[in-house]
Amino acid sequence: MKQKDALNILKAGRNAYVTGAAGSGKTHVLNEYISYLKHRGVSVGITASTGIAATHIGGVTIHSWSGVGIKETLSGMDIEDLTQKEYLWKRFDKTQVLIIDEVSMLSPRLFDTVERVCRAMKQSDNPFGGMQVVLSGDFFQLPPITRDGDETEFIHTSEAWASMDVRVCYLDEQFRHDDTVLLKILNEMRGGDVSPATRAILQNMCGEKQRHDAVSTRLYTHNADVDAENERELARLPDRERTYEMSAKGKASIVESLKKSILAPETLRLKKGAAVMFVKNAFDEGYVNGTLGTVEGFDASGAPIVRTCSGKKIFVQKAEWAVEENNKVLARVEQLPLRLAWAITVHKSQGMSMDAAEIDLSKSFVPVQGYVALSRLRRLSGLSLIGLNDMAFAVHPHAAKLDAHLHHESAKWEKVLTRFGNKEMDEMHITFIQKCGGTTNEKEIEENKKKAAAAPEERILTREKTNRIVAKGLSLADIAKERGQTLGTIISHLEKLKTEDPTFDLNLYKPREKDLKIIRAAFKKTGDTKLTPVYEHLGGRYSYEALRLARLFL
Repeated sequence: MKQKDALNILKAGRNAYVTGAAGSGKTHVLNEYISYLKHRGVSVGITASTGIAATHIGGVTIHSWSGVGIKETLSGMDIEDLTQKEYLWKRFDKTQVLIIDEVSMLSPRLFDTVERVCRAMKQSDNPFGGMQVVLSGDFFQLPPITRDGDETEFIHTSEAWASMDVRVCYLDEQFRHDDTVLLKILNEMRGGDVSPATRAILQNMCGEKQRHDAVSTRLYTHNADVDAENERELARLPDRERTYEMSAKGKASIVESLKKSILAPETLRLKKGAAVMFVKNAFDEGYVNGTLGTVEGFDASGAPIVRTCSGKKIFVQKAEWAVEENNKVLARVEQLPLRLAWAITVHKSQGMSMDAAEIDLSKSFVPVQGYVALSRLRRLSGLSLIGLNDMAFAVHPHAAKLDAHLHHESAKWEKVLTRFGNKEMDEMHITFIQKCGGTTNEKEIEENKKKAAAAPEERILTREKTNRIVAKGLSLADIAKERGQTLGTIISHLEKLKTEDPTFDLNLYKPREKDLKIIRAAFKKTGDTKLTPVYEHLGGRYSYEALRLARLFL
């Protein structure tokens, strides 16, 4: 199916599954549809199964968006509790279209749970509460993680899938790979019949490092190899190492579970020049889970300054992860939202496109790891293959059988499309937009397009907005209220402003000399610029926000 045909099906408001081989343009179709909806004022929930996948479509994880969190299943009582949360009510109330990317990594249990939550939130017995649901992914990518001994299952076996009346859109064009040899290798792997010639090509490449200008990322199948590689690279950097420890509060068992559910390490070691990856979404600060960059240096407080691959400079502050129940925080951890990223797992690479990569498949232990890793590349010349085993050639047996069925379903819907002329198709598109409460007024649509096109240039950084409000002479509390943010966030903006411009006048917010003297002595006593030792030394006499503010004047 061509991309335009898939878009016609989506614009008609049908539930759909957009699939195809790596590089077939699935993400492009989603982004086109998202723009189409936004230009017409239709609210869309943009999600994916993983944080990195979500970055490609400007969304969040489905776990976060739906309120499900780290659980796969919820009781009736759990769902009832979710319906009492005002922010979720508001989110679901306005959302007319739900997009979920990389669905190969969603378990049927989780998918069914999300569907139940949608019905409860929308107060509707219709599938997903009556929202249009657009799924995207490829069942030849990594499957969902299963419990010990459980057989891998994809979401097409779920009750939710059966209720959706899904239109399958199997994209058959290729846009990522401009290398016919690589494309042949990938197609043979998808077909489950890798020829001796193809095996020989890859085996002959093992151990030969390719020469190329592109920055090379290393992919491993195991976390232990990733950690070891990152440690070796860190040790090679000449600058002083800085260590950042995770802090935690709450019930021990819940804290441990929380630590395991996030990607931030308990002990983070950094140096100038370190390759890093952000592991949390913070759109306001300019990064999302999966954003890559390099540590450029450290500010006066010791916090790292990261230059992202896109060129954005970010002054990184500690982030918080918490487990809440009935509006009560049961556990909380704080750490810099970073981890070393010279090497990443094949699992983490899913959804990325790379000009060059060093890939070790010698320890492949599940089907499709080889396919996922190799399909990240645009061309074979960018591959340096460290090792290979037989499992690297394997794909999931269920995927191969399912793929034939999806091809058949897509061909069926492609044929159905031929029955409609352009006028009929346009009428269906208009009807759906009107049903969603969007606009069909061409003048309004054009205005929305202009606003969207101008946004990247006109958008003012959050800290710059704070800067402008500071100039008005408002108190910090008033700034926080006007900006709709926490006091801590406003203080972090002041820290960044001061780092970028040491002459920036903050005297309006200078603490009383009496307090400043006490805090200054505490910082001197602890011999550190970190807040926690000072906070503990002073017995909690001053809040963390007060200490951060005072630190600006030491």
